[in-house]
Amino acid sequence: MAKPKALILLPGAGGSSGHKTFLEIEKNLSPFPIIRQEFGYRKLGKKWPPKVPSLIGEVNEIMNSSRKELKIKSPKSVLLGGRSFGGRVCSVAVSEGTIAGGLVLLSYPLHPPGKPENLRTEHFPEINVPCLFISSDNDPFGSPEEFASNFKLIDAPVTSLFLAGGGHNPASKSHLKEISDAISQWTITLT
Repeated sequence: MAKPKALILLPGAGGSSGHKTFLEIEKNLSPFPIIRQEFGYRKLGKKWPPKVPSLIGEVNEIMNSSRKELKIKSPKSVLLGGRSFGGRVCSVAVSEGTIAGGLVLLSYPLHPPGKPENLRTEHFPEINVPCLFISSDNDPFGSPEEFASNFKLIDAPVTSLFLAGGGHNPASKSHLKEISDAISQWTITLT
């Protein structure tokens, strides 16, 4: 496995690359490069995203341009991920062949709130890179138990952290420190 040299983060459906969690990760992991990106639909002023499959090409473009900018030869040296929808898009991209060194999935939307039967895991069996899932223990998009029963679908090492409280946006000072520390420690295990 290649040593991680950067982490690309994409925001949730209605979020931005300036999300408090992303800024804190960038600050706490410095000098490790954190590339915060926006999806094109947000740059165009649209509030809501198109369907996930239409964004896979954009993830590949972001990966390629980020590698070029940082002079990183191997895509396996770049971690890919994001918050909620952004993480979901990245996980689908990897399941469809995007090469990355691992996935960092913050508040992954396992299912819509109140609809646990509508799992967003159909692509999990095709994920073949180490994954770090970080969510709160009371996220309406997926409980720790629901996640645990679906991690077995992924054919790669899965590490998880469930923060105490915070709903779908765990962003207290202690949450942000735990998130940054978990990412930092996890990246060390990938070297």
